[in-house]
Amino acid sequence: MKKKAILFVLIAALAAVAVFAGCGNSKSDSSQDEVTNDDKTFVVGLDDSFPPMGFRDDDNNIVGFDVDLAKEAGKRMGLDVKFQVINWDTKEMELNNDKIDAIWNGLSITDERKQNMDFTKPYLENDQVIVVKNGSTIAKKADLEGKKVGCQKGSSAYDALMADAISGKIDGGKPTEFDENVSCFQDLDAGRLDAMVVDSVVAKYYIKKEDAKFTILSESLSPEKYGVAVKKGNTDMLNKIQKAIDEMEADGTAAKISKDWFGEDIIYKGN
Repeated sequence: MKKKAILFVLIAALAAVAVFAGCGNSKSDSSQDEVTNDDKTFVVGLDDSFPPMGFRDDDNNIVGFDVDLAKEAGKRMGLDVKFQVINWDTKEMELNNDKIDAIWNGLSITDERKQNMDFTKPYLENDQVIVVKNGSTIAKKADLEGKKVGCQKGSSAYDALMADAISGKIDGGKPTEFDENVSCFQDLDAGRLDAMVVDSVVAKYYIKKEDAKFTILSESLSPEKYGVAVKKGNTDMLNKIQKAIDEMEADGTAAKISKDWFGEDIIYKGN
């Protein structure tokens, strides 16, 4: 009986070792996608489904207007740029937990966000526009009454729509929220939405790509500006990024990147 008991204990111990070894391997594999944040690396957080600011190309590479700006800024800062995909709805938490150094991804500067993050000066002007499918009977903002409207979760599009009086008149009293804009456009195309609210630069790019399948209404919701955000109080990183942006604007690099993506220089020239 003793020998059997000892054998049983040995088998159980070996099984436990195998389980723990398996857990260790699993943890190692899952961490391979995480970006190391150190003094030599500039970790940029972004939504990788936000064309043309940051998105995946056909080869699954992260590309975009903001991506190109961030890469150039990283060179000028002497840092190795890495891109970290984040949940847009918890972007402030990513900064506060030091998972990323900055958010550079069509981030609108708002008073609410300025309470939780520090921003560079604006580098791009934008507004929130209403997009409908071609042939829609919706021609102006007032026509959204009783209609199903969508937007990205945690976006300034949501804030702009909810701040407008029309929000209380749309179907359900608030928009249908999506994790990213691509899904919102897909539901609009499929007829599951009557309209959507989105950044104008995104809408123009998407409409050009989709051969004018959609229409932007002339009446917009909220003019705004894009900036790069860092953790509240991270003045050193903020100054480094701002210096790089100022240099890119002064020597024409920012304008060139803008022309590559939009066909014109849309870099914001104000303060």
